[in-house]
Amino acid sequence: MANSWTSGGLELHLDLDPGLGRRVALERALREAIRSGRLTAGAQLPSSRALAQDLGLARGTVVQAYEQLLAEGYLLSTSRTSTEVAPVPGTPPSPPEPGKQRGQALHNLEPGTPDVSGFPRTQWASALRHAVATVPDEDLRYGDPRGHPALRRALAAYLARVRGVRVSEQQLIICSGFAQGLGLVSGALRAQGASTMAVENYGLRFHYEIVEGTGLRLLPVPMDADGLVVEQLPAADGVLVTPSHQMPSGTTLHPARRTALVEWARERGALVIEDDYDGEFRYDRQPIGAVQGLAPEQVVYAGTASKSLAPAIRLAWLAVPHRLVEPIVAARKLAERHCPTFDQVALAHLLDSGGLDRHLRRMRAHYRKRRDLLLDALRERVPQVRPTGIAAGLHVTLLLPEQGPDQREVARILAARGVATHPLSFYSRQPMAEQGLVIGYATPAGHAFQPAVRALVDGLSSVYD
Repeated sequence: MANSWTSGGLELHLDLDPGLGRRVALERALREAIRSGRLTAGAQLPSSRALAQDLGLARGTVVQAYEQLLAEGYLLSTSRTSTEVAPVPGTPPSPPEPGKQRGQALHNLEPGTPDVSGFPRTQWASALRHAVATVPDEDLRYGDPRGHPALRRALAAYLARVRGVRVSEQQLIICSGFAQGLGLVSGALRAQGASTMAVENYGLRFHYEIVEGTGLRLLPVPMDADGLVVEQLPAADGVLVTPSHQMPSGTTLHPARRTALVEWARERGALVIEDDYDGEFRYDRQPIGAVQGLAPEQVVYAGTASKSLAPAIRLAWLAVPHRLVEPIVAARKLAERHCPTFDQVALAHLLDSGGLDRHLRRMRAHYRKRRDLLLDALRERVPQVRPTGIAAGLHVTLLLPEQGPDQREVARILAARGVATHPLSFYSRQPMAEQGLVIGYATPAGHAFQPAVRALVDGLSSVYD
């Protein structure tokens, strides 16, 4: 049957296949309209009630069709009542030239971001409405530079429950992302006379730049299969580590080394900065508690909503030793007095209501399914590469065969096929013998993930077959 609807001046003819169920027919018709370009990115769809009335369908049928296309990444829910077409290409563009910038590749498998199409829009919108409705007038003034009390209370309880962090709400400081938090801690150390910061030899360059920007000198430390080689730590004033899931190797700091690390800090009066960037996502192992729980006065624990929810939330937290609370708060006042109050209260509501726990359980299952699909494809098509760091997180490191092109050449070959990855050397402070690629399996939207995996294994097969 053929139907048309009009909404806000937009008219579209839909052919609903009578041989299919009504929901499936509507999904297919909308999907075809988006793929063909008849519905362009940003076009607003009518409400489920209006479309149901225009097409003579049950409203529940339209709601289910919208939800399916939202999950596939074809639609975006921009508010409680507004749905629009996502920027999904109707036909695949030509593969980008090697060296294209991030976001231009057809298949973005670069690490660093979650599947933002899984962001809990409905729950977040509800939490924001709750915040707007319940926050007293007094809280609309300039806030506490440590963060809103409701969020600090909720986080203290949550972090103790799920990560073993030992902290009072007075020791929690809310900031706009881990990068800002790292700058605050490094700056406080420098102001107290520190001059050096030890770092894992593999890590994120912009983190190193933040530390160096405060005047601290970096001292790279070797790593092996058990994580940071603690016995080779130099005489530094602090150390930046990712013990739960090293970025990018994926290793977990061995229990004996965790103990040795805090003993090193105690003996030197040094500070450990624990970056727990994706500690919520583990698949083949029991949860590993934070190092901070072993020595709260020697460790700054840093967490963030960037992986658990989305980078756009711009909320992170520091659990700091008592001696550093006031210096960091003083620096916080100068950097940015406080984060948006409504967002803080909304996150507190998600924590208190169990909404974040439910979201994380759902996303953990989602990412595990993606990881398994990727590993199965690699095992079947390219057994020469060796995946590591697969027990947790949102990325996997592929160690490449010794015989063959180097990692940068392999990355260029994949880029020519439209697949964006990172060579392992991108993260290294010193020359390393290992050759590898770092693959993020969270970034592509649902409809784009399997094509991205196929393109990756096809490209690797062309190199190693």
